[in-house]
Amino acid sequence: MPDETPNPRQNVTFASNGGQAHGYLALPEGGHGPGVVVIQEWWGLTSHIADITDRLAREGFVALAPDLYGGPTTHDAAEAGEMMARLPLHRATRDLAGAIDFLLARPDVTSKTVGLVGFCMGGAFVLRMAAEEGSRVGAAVPFYPVGPMPDDYSGLQAAVLAHFGDQDAFMAADAPSALESSLRSGNPKEIKVVRYPAGHAFLNDENLLGTYNPEAARAAWEATVSFLKTNVA
Repeated sequence: MPDETPNPRQNVTFASNGGQAHGYLALPEGGHGPGVVVIQEWWGLTSHIADITDRLAREGFVALAPDLYGGPTTHDAAEAGEMMARLPLHRATRDLAGAIDFLLARPDVTSKTVGLVGFCMGGAFVLRMAAEEGSRVGAAVPFYPVGPMPDDYSGLQAAVLAHFGDQDAFMAADAPSALESSLRSGNPKEIKVVRYPAGHAFLNDENLLGTYNPEAARAAWEATVSFLKTNVA
């Protein structure tokens, strides 16, 4: 069963549409920087997501990973699928909007927009929030997005960098091209769709699916950091 105890990685609480949400916040050594929201995979707010958040902080960002499940995590794929299916879409988008509000209101966040980085389920939420939040999102970086995608990209204003593995068994072979076509129906600043010789979750070095690819992960990470630094201001 998934861990139902409070997630020890939670270190911050923020307002969320009249309620409260929790997450993991990492600050850069300099104490201030552009804001980035990190959106979890279906496993929950795991050590991997906390590590990604820390890595972004080391690159100079004020990084926040909201805990969309409110505590539970799992390393079992079947349980993760059930947890993702039970997550109310409206609650997740509410909490993510609250995370954007929280970052943009912080005095240590120097940017007027935020970046969004997400993985698998989180990649789909990156696209949804970028479409819904318009000018508040400067850069959207979905990794191998899976889940409910936006029906309408007309509100999209962010620059988009999408990462896909060309051996990804979780999605159709034409998914990258289909996404690129859909994104062009909005008003993006830029669109980059990059394919790697890798499977799903190739950045996740916990390797829960056996698809971690160090070379693809390194290239995608370097491109992501550069993209965020260019577009989140």
